[in-house]
Amino acid sequence: MKYILIDKIQSIEPGKSIVATKNLTLAEEYLQDHFPSFPVIPGVLMLEGMIQSAAWLVRLEQNFEHSIVVLKAAKNVKYSYFLRPGCTMRYEVQLMKIDGEVAKFKASGYVGDRLAVSARLELMWQNLAEKGQWGADADKRVLQQVKKTWDLVGGPQALEAATEA
Repeated sequence: MKYILIDKIQSIEPGKSIVATKNLTLAEEYLQDHFPSFPVIPGVLMLEGMIQSAAWLVRLEQNFEHSIVVLKAAKNVKYSYFLRPGCTMRYEVQLMKIDGEVAKFKASGYVGDRLAVSARLELMWQNLAEKGQWGADADKRVLQQVKKTWDLVGGPQALEAATEA
């Protein structure tokens, strides 16, 4: 994904839930087209923020074993409020279960106390080497970048706070 739609992990309970935030600024590249006179984050990117939040739970649960975590299905997606520049989206994602090679989540996004988006998500994972296309070197590079992003969004601090509580 070109865009990282999580600025900060506020809290995380491994195997259970994550709360993450995205601050929308007018400098976001995609707002130039969506829409110039009424800039709002595209609904698909609101959904992607929830997917990226859920993916952190999968990665943590699996000890960063898989380089790729992707959406398998999004169900019951409902949009009810716009995220405009200057606002903060708070993503609240609960892991419902991991069954075989699929993880199921209940996810919501809030602007203040207002529900902006909600969905049921299913994520799956793999390593590129399993597909025989790029090999273990590509997995290693992707996982290095994923771990750098984990550090930047405050994953280690949120995890540490969760273990102290």
